[in-house]
Amino acid sequence: MTKKTTEKQRLRAPSKRSIASRSRILDAAETVFARDGFEGAKVRDIAALAEVPLGLVNHHGGSKEALFREVVERRAEELARLRLEALAQAKGQGALDLTAILGCFFRPYLAKAAGSDPQWLAYARLVAMVSADPAWADISTDLFDPTAQRFMDEICALHPKVSRAVVAEGFVYSVAALLAFLTSEWRIAALASQSDAQGSVEGLVAFCAAGCAARIAQAET
Repeated sequence: MTKKTTEKQRLRAPSKRSIASRSRILDAAETVFARDGFEGAKVRDIAALAEVPLGLVNHHGGSKEALFREVVERRAEELARLRLEALAQAKGQGALDLTAILGCFFRPYLAKAAGSDPQWLAYARLVAMVSADPAWADISTDLFDPTAQRFMDEICALHPKVSRAVVAEGFVYSVAALLAFLTSEWRIAALASQSDAQGSVEGLVAFCAAGCAARIAQAET
């Protein structure tokens, strides 16, 4: 390798400082988008939270829409991998039922949200935004639908006489419950008038599995 080639590679490789700045920008964008929504989010607020010049946000993220898409995308691949690994492991242990299938979809996300990285809770709010707004349908199609379809395949295999539309209905309701669990858990304590009251993963999975089963049974009759 010539000295000239080495110098060119060094110029192309991002510095540790650049990588750190980019990470702070994406974390800040995730927080601001989750707090203020896409329309309400201001690039200057993202820059202030990341403690970087405003121009650096534009340099790393491009347009606000491009930055939003990048923020949503950066955790999607990891989440999909964890969910599919959980599903494969569960299938290796025996036949699946609705509770097991939904548990494999929910638990990796919930484990991340309960971990040491608070950004996963902000990410849940972004996913809720994307899921609720048809304007972001292409993001759902590209990043979330392939994994969702894989889990729906397993449910359809359990109930081959039920249309995929019915399975999709139950699955979408279940994902909505998951997002509510992540973003509105404080409401359980408020409605229960108990400061220590909280939801449980087991309760969430049981609720969603029972709801899906009821909808499927209704369609089968």
